[in-house]
Amino acid sequence: MVHLNVDLIAKSKNHFKKKRGLSFPEYLKTLTHLHFSSKNIEDIGDLSMCRNLTVLYLYDNQITQISNLGFASNLTHLYMQNNNITQIENLSNLQMLSKLYLGGNRIAVVEGLEQLSELKELHLENQKLAPGEKLLFDPRTLLSLSESLCVLNINNNNIDDIRDLAVLKELQHFSAADNKLHIMEELEDVCSLWPQLLQMDLSGNPVCKKTKYRDRLITVCKSLEVLDGKEINELTRQFLINWKASKEAKKKKNNTHMLPGPLIPYPLSNDFNMGQGPHPGHIYSHASMQRWKPQQSLRMQKLKIPMSGLHSHVAISSDICSHVDA
Repeated sequence: MVHLNVDLIAKSKNHFKKKRGLSFPEYLKTLTHLHFSSKNIEDIGDLSMCRNLTVLYLYDNQITQISNLGFASNLTHLYMQNNNITQIENLSNLQMLSKLYLGGNRIAVVEGLEQLSELKELHLENQKLAPGEKLLFDPRTLLSLSESLCVLNINNNNIDDIRDLAVLKELQHFSAADNKLHIMEELEDVCSLWPQLLQMDLSGNPVCKKTKYRDRLITVCKSLEVLDGKEINELTRQFLINWKASKEAKKKKNNTHMLPGPLIPYPLSNDFNMGQGPHPGHIYSHASMQRWKPQQSLRMQKLKIPMSGLHSHVAISSDICSHVDA
């Protein structure tokens, strides 16, 4: 088992040899960066002597728990992607932390970040989740990040709903590719609450196959510059915005003209030749229907069908009239 501690730092040729003029304890105090990626490290030991540490590289190891970092109050960048971490914890003292990389772990719930008011970037892509499981978000953590978080990467985490993320109003870069987002209206609602959004990647989601998917998002996201890796032309955006406004204005006008009015009985007439016969959809009284008598229409006159045979030849007349209508 490999432990990250001061002894491992002392044995590292990439670190201690650079400052041979200093004693080892003095050297540890000067350290700002530690590079221990791909070293089969399984846990983090006592590094409290590295009090000025600002960047820690621990990606591609076997670490199962975030621990013993409470001393690192100056830490701004933490790279722990591709480990075996199951829970986000023990980070409350890292109040200067700006970028946190935790992709490729086994995290099921995004939590424990309530004290990180300076966090700008959070990378959580490709979690190794159990079958049927999806990445979830603690509302308290999201609310605490609402004023600071600018970059969020949640690619490939079986996510089918992002409504909880609407509170992240400072978001500028959002990546949620290869998830299960499928409701276009939900996506529009959330994105409309991100006024700073510049880049978004939703490729690989079912929603991308929806009609007018790209056009609708460009219209809603007024500041968006890149969608799914493709730049957005400003002229295209303006055209779509104008087109949508015109369409909505036309729809509103049509709805105004189609306001329902009072139902008025259609005046009945015996004169079929004047086009005043009964019309479907109008209201007729029983008395009016009793007064109505079939008259010989112009069409029947032209076809030389006597009125005396009208009732006995209804089927024939109907066929002939249908043929003439055609």
